[in-house]
Amino acid sequence: MLEEVERWLRTRSWSVADRPLHAIMAAKRDSGSSVSVVLPALDEEKTVGEIVAVIHRDLVERVPLVDEIVVVDSGSTDRTAEVAAAAGARVVHRDAILPRIPAVPGKGEVLWRSLLVTSGDIICFVDADLREFSSDFVVGIVGPLLTDPGVDLVKAMYDRPLTLPGDGTGNATAAGQGGRVTELMARPLLNMHWPQLAGFVQPLGGEYAARRALLERLPFPVGYGVELGMLVDALHLVGLDALAQVDVGVRIHRHQDGQALGRMAAAIYRTAQLRLARGHLIRPSLTQFERGAAGFEPRTYPVDTEERPPMAEIAEYVKRTAA
Repeated sequence: MLEEVERWLRTRSWSVADRPLHAIMAAKRDSGSSVSVVLPALDEEKTVGEIVAVIHRDLVERVPLVDEIVVVDSGSTDRTAEVAAAAGARVVHRDAILPRIPAVPGKGEVLWRSLLVTSGDIICFVDADLREFSSDFVVGIVGPLLTDPGVDLVKAMYDRPLTLPGDGTGNATAAGQGGRVTELMARPLLNMHWPQLAGFVQPLGGEYAARRALLERLPFPVGYGVELGMLVDALHLVGLDALAQVDVGVRIHRHQDGQALGRMAAAIYRTAQLRLARGHLIRPSLTQFERGAAGFEPRTYPVDTEERPPMAEIAEYVKRTAA
């Protein structure tokens, strides 16, 4: 590991307990900064309501740390929107944001568009599929941005147990076995090509916060590559010392099957490749195999290759911020 990274781990890796909530609130009042929490959601009616309710109860009603909670629905067919609204969020449909640019499927697309429907100086992203959610996730990653003007982006770090089929009495978990794409794809890529980022425990984690002034200057990969792309681009734009991470405990969420993880890994590799060379990929697709009646049958999926430009280049955003 680079000496620079060892130093960074000592000076830019914290625990949620390092910043008491009263100190964070004092810094918020002194700075006059506002905080938006954004949850990208697609068919998450089972979990999104509890997450919104916890944030609203702890960080809007009890302590006014969060100024708005926005759920961006990317086309749910279940009751995600109704559940989120009932719990206290403002719900906006992805397709209603910036309609002159047709939306494409993908998490990064939703995060990019959320900049246009939020007002916070600090934007905190939280995945909508978390279980046993704690408001420490938000406090932990927002805290450094309010108390340290030299920090521009903060990622949550946590244990990610892998949920396994149980013995009939419930699910079992395998400690430390979650985050398979992180360990098999993202971490090797970062260590080999961007070793300054090797200190991030959860580089692909969906819980992170950043200053709007940074986010609006970043391109957003539209799909699963958004977290890796954002880290790499932020490193080049503001430097390692402007990035940080905070330990918030344990993250429990829904796990995807191996083929879905393969598609995710391919998108992340493509995102890295674009940043390494900005070259032309002859075949931006991934072929996987499923057993059918005649043996193994190929299934080919497109790999996310589109990116949205920095929001500061979008006329509607410039007009809104100038108003």
